[in-house]
Amino acid sequence: MTAATLTTKGQITIPIDVRRALNVEAGDRVEFVQIEPGRFEVIAATRSVCELKGRFGKPGRTVTLEEMDAAIAAQAARAR
Repeated sequence: MTAATLTTKGQITIPIDVRRALNVEAGDRVEFVQIEPGRFEVIAATRSVCELKGRFGKPGRTVTLEEMDAAIAAQAARAR
């Protein structure tokens, strides 16, 4: 397990092996996502959404805005 120490200013240095695994360097952004109370995941936030182009193939069919709205409303009704 890799560890880092928090300074009095609230800063940490991310260990080199973690930086390499996340593929981040000075000036890059990371996000802390809460998985459960007291547990976070560190995610590199340096990639552009444009890099996702072409990774998922073409959709089987086009979905209309009305269909999207209906699906969102149905999910919201189930969540109540």
